[in-house]
Amino acid sequence: MNQSETRATALALYPEDSREAAALLKQAVPLMVRHNIPPNPVHYALWYTYSKGVEPELNRHLDRVVKDFDSFPPESAAKLFREYIIRDELEDARAGQQQAINLVDGMERDVTRSVNGSRNFQDSLGHCLEMLESPLDTNLPTILNELQQSTQLMQDQQALFLFQLRAAQNEIKTLRDKLESTSLAATLDGLTQVLNRNAFNRVLEKALRKSPETVALVMLDIDHFKQFNDQYGHPLGDRVLEHVGQVLRNSLPAAAVAARYGGEEFCVILQGCTDLDSARVFAEQLRLKIQSLRIKARVTDTVLDTITASFGVALSKTGDSSESLLTRADDALYRAKRSGRNRVQ
Repeated sequence: MNQSETRATALALYPEDSREAAALLKQAVPLMVRHNIPPNPVHYALWYTYSKGVEPELNRHLDRVVKDFDSFPPESAAKLFREYIIRDELEDARAGQQQAINLVDGMERDVTRSVNGSRNFQDSLGHCLEMLESPLDTNLPTILNELQQSTQLMQDQQALFLFQLRAAQNEIKTLRDKLESTSLAATLDGLTQVLNRNAFNRVLEKALRKSPETVALVMLDIDHFKQFNDQYGHPLGDRVLEHVGQVLRNSLPAAAVAARYGGEEFCVILQGCTDLDSARVFAEQLRLKIQSLRIKARVTDTVLDTITASFGVALSKTGDSSESLLTRADDALYRAKRSGRNRVQ
C-alpha cells in the first residue's frame, strides 16, 4: 500500500481520546509560541499534526519554514494546510462532483430521447387526423384531438425541462472548469509553476510502481541562496526561483516532470531512463543553463549577480521506495556542495 493510500483523512488526524489530544496540544502550543506563530485554527491544525508525528514531510516543511523566515508566512500555512490536512477531503469532493456530472449528463440524454419520442408520437397523431375525412365514429376525431393536445402539452413541458437542464449543464461546466483550474493550481508551486512537493511525491511513487528500474531522480539546490536573499532581498530571490522554474519547464524531455521540493531546492523525475550517464548529461545541461542566467535590476537593467546550482543524480533500482531514491539523490547533492558547489554528482 502506497503513502497516498495510507495517509489519514483530516478527521483521523485528531484522536477521540481527550487526554491524548490535551497531551499533543501541550506539545504544539509551546512550539507555536517559540516560533511566534499566530494562534489561529490553521496554525493549530498544522502544529498539532506536527506534534503527533504522522506526517513526516509536513514536519520537514514546517522546520524549513521556521528556519528560513523571521515570521511564519500566511501563504505557507494555507498551502500546507491544503496539502497535508484536508487534501483527502478535497479529492473526495472532486470525485463526488464528477459523479454528479455523469448523472446529469445521463439525465440529459434520457430526456432528449423522451422529447424526440413525444414529437414523433404527435406527428403520427396528426397524420391520423388528416386520414379521417369521413370518420365512422363521430367521437373519434374529438378523442384524437384531445390526445394531440395532451401530447403537445407533455412535449412543451419536457422541452422546458430540457432547456432548464441544459442551462444547469452550462453552469456545471463552468464549475467544472473552475474546479480543474483549482485542481491544477493545487498541484503547482505558485511561484515557479512546476509541481509542488505534494504532487511530486505522488508522481514519483507512481513512476516507481510502474517501472521500478527506469526512473532517474535529479535534485538541485541553488548555491548560496540565503546569502543572495540577504544581500538583494526576497523579491529578487523570488525572481531567481521563477527563472530557475522556467529553465526547468523549458528543458524537460518527454515523460519528465519538474517540481519545487522546498525553498531553493528542485527535483526532476526522468521516466524511462535506464542509465545514470544519461541522467548526468541532462543534469549537466541544466547546470550550464542556470549558470548562464543573469540577475538584473529592473530599473537600470544592470547585472547584479549570477547564480549557480549543485546537482545530485540517482537511478532507481529494484526494491527502491521514493524515500530511498530521494535519500541517494540527496546524498549526491550534498557531495556536490561539499566538493565546491556548481557541479553534478
